[in-house]
Amino acid sequence: MNFKTSLLVLGTISSLFIAGAATAQAADTLRVRGTVVSFEPSLLTVKTRQGDTSAVKLNTGWKISGVASASQEDIKQGDFLGIASVSKADGGSGALEVVIFPAALKGTGEGDRPWDLQPNSRMTNGTVADVTDISGRAVTLTYDNGQTKKISIPDSTPVVTFASATPADLKPGATVFVTAQREADGTLSSSRVVVGNNGVIPPM
Repeated sequence: MNFKTSLLVLGTISSLFIAGAATAQAADTLRVRGTVVSFEPSLLTVKTRQGDTSAVKLNTGWKISGVASASQEDIKQGDFLGIASVSKADGGSGALEVVIFPAALKGTGEGDRPWDLQPNSRMTNGTVADVTDISGRAVTLTYDNGQTKKISIPDSTPVVTFASATPADLKPGATVFVTAQREADGTLSSSRVVVGNNGVIPPM
């Protein structure tokens, strides 16, 4: 990835997660997860994981990014992560997915908030203060001026970072994650799309 492309990807990711964090509680904002049915220059039709179909109008200047595989071994102290997690029956939190942010995006969407990957899940964006490997890997994230959260990461947890993508990747069957807004007339619109490519799908 060249420098210009890297800046474009970083800008896209930054706008995606800042907007997603800022509007996480907004009634007119929703996250569309599913596979591409069709793509036109300004319209993306998605078969959602619930089985219905959503048509998302793509705003002028919309951006796209992809994801690349990473691993738990890539996580180190000082990294900035986004982790979707759920409470465990025995206490604490268990990760559902992990996103490792590029260093240039450290601080993006920092905080802990409700998420909808699974029922009762939460998204925590924070800096890794500690990594432990006792009875499995776990990280302690710090965010919002000193708050902390310890999250265990099962071996099966998807771990990704961000990569470049183009509209050509929006082929039928491709997996996408879209933060969309519901307009007054009921239609959906978005300025950001994350698409799976090279065999890696957006786990968020």
